[in-house]
Amino acid sequence: MNILLQAAAGTGSGMGTSLLMMVAIIAVFYFFMIRPQQKKQKEVQRAREAMKVGDKVVTAGGIHGRIKEVGDSWFLVEVADGVKLKFEKTSVFASSSDVTTP
Repeated sequence: MNILLQAAAGTGSGMGTSLLMMVAIIAVFYFFMIRPQQKKQKEVQRAREAMKVGDKVVTAGGIHGRIKEVGDSWFLVEVADGVKLKFEKTSVFASSSDVTTP
């Protein structure tokens, strides 16, 4: 009989334990998934801001070229002699020196 009474009295602490577990899971997600992604985005943004005229770049579509002009939100990239294309800064992912070739 005492065992049944103890089991019934112990169910009240389940709410606090569940809340604690939920907070722990959210913290794990933040530190192992969200925070590293934010760091990577900041690093990519800094790399884009550091790109200047003359840098070799690769776009999201895999087009290789050299920056000829830099605007507020775009790059003018020369992909061949006399062929210049305008790309949004967000579509330029890396400089050619950062890309490894197989």
